Amino acid sequence: MSLITELSQQAASAAKQLALLTTQQKNAVLTDMAEALVAQSDDILAANEHDLSLARDNQLSAAMIDRLTLTPERIADMADGIRTIVELDDPVGLTRDMGVRPNGIKISKMRVPLGVVCMIYEARPNVTADAGALCFKSGNGVILRGGKEALQSSQAIAKVMHQVLEQHNLPTALITVVPDPDRALLMELMQQKQYIDLIIPRGGEGLINFVTENSTIPVIQHFKGVCHLYVDEAADLDIALKLALNGKTQRTGVCNALEGIVVHKSIAPMFLPRLQKAFSHKQVVINADSQAAQYFEGANVIDESQFGEEYLRLEVAVRIVDDFAGALAHIDRFGSHHTEVICTQDMQTAQLFQRSVDASVVMVNASSRFSDGSQLGLGAEIGIATTKLHAYGPMGLESLTTEKFLVNGEGQTRE
Repeated sequence: MSLITELSQQAASAAKQLALLTTQQKNAVLTDMAEALVAQSDDILAANEHDLSLARDNQLSAAMIDRLTLTPERIADMADGIRTIVELDDPVGLTRDMGVRPNGIKISKMRVPLGVVCMIYEARPNVTADAGALCFKSGNGVILRGGKEALQSSQAIAKVMHQVLEQHNLPTALITVVPDPDRALLMELMQQKQYIDLIIPRGGEGLINFVTENSTIPVIQHFKGVCHLYVDEAADLDIALKLALNGKTQRTGVCNALEGIVVHKSIAPMFLPRLQKAFSHKQVVINADSQAAQYFEGANVIDESQFGEEYLRLEVAVRIVDDFAGALAHIDRFGSHHTEVICTQDMQTAQLFQRSVDASVVMVNASSRFSDGSQLGLGAEIGIATTKLHAYGPMGLESLTTEKFLVNGEGQTRE
């Protein structure tokens, strides 16, 4: 038996044991995991420094290094995310009544775990803790295949979680880290449909396309974040400026950072000079269409084909549109179904924007940076799904379960 088949089989077997635990038992394990991560943060940080050293030697991008970097504060945040999961309602076992059929049989649906979830990701060691905890509470085994960039960090985090599992007499295969990032093993992993129920890739466009094209297991894509702010003609300019600054500059190397700003032509002469001043202070590189470029010093004039890039740095694309329909058309063409924001005081326009825009999160007068599981009350998230099978947007506990039908009768037979 190959290493990958053995790991997959063990994860599937362990998931069946997890299904027997009560919510109280699962919460006790998670509480201990949160405490252990903080207690052993020095070991995790040492492993992370090893990964960071290699990343610098290999000249990885600033965005990649930012995602890879752990600090005491980020480890504390991971632990707090797990504690938040403890406080959340357990979806497993929840039932909803579907009514009684004319023949008297009673129909209901019950939430159940998916089984085994496989996470494939790059330089994101926090995924190890987040995915491990979320899958554990939702009753799923998880197989974590991180990139070589975060291998030492992920293994250090998993080691802490494994120690807690062993203390509670649970199999460590519930949270499995593939120990070798070899691409051939990844290919084999994506063929384990006998044991793995769902694959979730998180990372760059190339990784997600590779997994989608090669997996024999269902895939939920967590695609790139080309997020826009549309400044409507009825926008409050003070609010618009705050949303632009926070969305673009608060943290650049994340998928919910703003990459595009679309401005109604009637408000552009008032808004864009203010944006120029604010972005200049933050040293944001401006790429703009010919209309918008006149409001910025040193802007790069770009054509239609150059919009839609995920910069993940202090760089943004700005465009002026004639009307609301033009804004919708731009977002429809260049957005990535992740997060879109409108700034407006016209609530009819706001509601139309939220109904019309095809994105997993659509916001009115709020920063795109709130498009995050913890900010939306889900605790830690396993990612932000940009496909619609079966989840759309930040995936928390409920998204890691499905429903099965329960049918209760009194001897009814079908004629």
